[in-house]
Amino acid sequence: MTTINGGEALYRVLNANGIDTVFGLLGGSMLELYDAMYKGGEIAYVSARDERAAGHMADAWARMTGKPGVVLGAQAGPGVVNIVTAVAEAHLAYSPMVVIAGAITRADQCKDTFQEVDQVALFAPICKRSVMVTDPTRLAPMLEDAIRLANTGRRGPVVLHVPRDLFAEEVPAFDPKPLQIARPGPAAPVDIAAISDLLAGAERPVIFAGGGFKWGRGRDALTALAERLEVPVVASTGHADVMRHGHPWFAGQAGPRGNRVASRLTKEADVMVVLGARLGFNSTFHSNDYVGADTRIAHVDVEGAAVGRYFPAEIAAQGDARLTADALTEAAAKPNCSAWRANFRADMDSLRAERAAEAEIESLPMHPRRALGELREALPETAIVTLDTGNTCLQAADRLAHYAPLSLITPLDFGLVGFGLAAAIGAKAAAPDRPVVAVMGDGAVGYTMIEIQTAISSNLPIVIVVLDNEAWGAEKAYQQEFYGGRLLGAEIQSPRYDKFAELCGGKGIWVDGPGGMGPALQEAIASKETTVIQAKIDPGALMTLRKDLFKTPQKEA
Repeated sequence: MTTINGGEALYRVLNANGIDTVFGLLGGSMLELYDAMYKGGEIAYVSARDERAAGHMADAWARMTGKPGVVLGAQAGPGVVNIVTAVAEAHLAYSPMVVIAGAITRADQCKDTFQEVDQVALFAPICKRSVMVTDPTRLAPMLEDAIRLANTGRRGPVVLHVPRDLFAEEVPAFDPKPLQIARPGPAAPVDIAAISDLLAGAERPVIFAGGGFKWGRGRDALTALAERLEVPVVASTGHADVMRHGHPWFAGQAGPRGNRVASRLTKEADVMVVLGARLGFNSTFHSNDYVGADTRIAHVDVEGAAVGRYFPAEIAAQGDARLTADALTEAAAKPNCSAWRANFRADMDSLRAERAAEAEIESLPMHPRRALGELREALPETAIVTLDTGNTCLQAADRLAHYAPLSLITPLDFGLVGFGLAAAIGAKAAAPDRPVVAVMGDGAVGYTMIEIQTAISSNLPIVIVVLDNEAWGAEKAYQQEFYGGRLLGAEIQSPRYDKFAELCGGKGIWVDGPGGMGPALQEAIASKETTVIQAKIDPGALMTLRKDLFKTPQKEA
């Protein structure tokens, strides 16, 4: 009987299931798997400089490809623990990820062995499953289970812990077949009919579209539905790419991180059809400030437990967003709401004029909205943008342009700082022919700046735009507004990241003021080199997002 080792068994399962890229940082816990990848030659390996960053890369790769992103936690203990942040982020982003986590040998477990930690318990609350493999013959089936679970229903991360000795154990040779992943269908016909009837009587209807359209590759279906009904569409937070920027029925991102037009639509609508979204905290603050108290809601999501959870749903249905949109396009009639449509068009014209005016602000230091306006005009239509969390990215959330499908990747509900740079590398690995631009604050870049070297050494050229306001901007805004301007820890001094990029063998561009950001972006993309564009922006141009967390503003000391 022909046998193979555990590392080869895992490699064969990954390869059979179309996982052509994995991310990690080399460690001694799974060298057999690395050797199998080297000899097999069918799976590319992106070698990060920190396991957390490798996880963000895999997360972004998953969002672009629709397959689970695979991370190799190749060193038991500290190497695996470093992935925790990335798994927690993917868990709240509902992003499919499979972590193959090295563990100490079976014989050494529960002996306070070198680098021993209860990895299974550590990950259990932040993933769909955290499980230890104990039998070498179960390695391949359990990896298949992890891939299936990560990418089924509401997606999410799965962590498979593999003791060091299992990688070397011999198992019977096999040729795995690709997994067949079950996909949900549309909402039931009775629900489609009920939603159609609800829309027919609407005077102020709106479609609230979420990430389900991205996972289901449903942009065309959403666009067809909007055009059939002539009803405005708003996007949930982090999904401003569910429709093409500038489409006449697309209002952009709604909610606290959205624009005033989209947010007015969701508050004033008499009927809101929610497709592929949860109406979660990031998009609504769970508040009637963003969803009208009297709005009649039809809610459809792939995860039935999310439907009607935060706002009462008059029609509650489980189903795929794209397929449900297709069914509604066939069944629903255009509602009679001409005044609502006219007001929407007028509001969008006003918003576009406002954004155009922002792009002409001449102040020094440069206003962040001027920088974002220049970026918006210079971004190619095929570009992928990754964002971080923070004050600068809060302003960027609805001010950039996303034309092609799958053009925006953000940390979503985990609110993670330091995500964007590593995510850009993962997105580039998934879509090497598309330009990828990470827009970040100066503090955020400091978390993962060494991954600039990863992008260069992996031949995955990205552009990192650093909007440098010398602050942890969100916290500085709160200290200014609610704590009398007493700043402690809010102001920072960052290095010249553009010079750091040059030290790593990449390209650096320093932008001096208004008018320079657009040409810099065009130059960076044309160079096809990993490039850092750094610009000082006005440290006083901050936004205060949440006012419910603090007491009455205090006077200055």
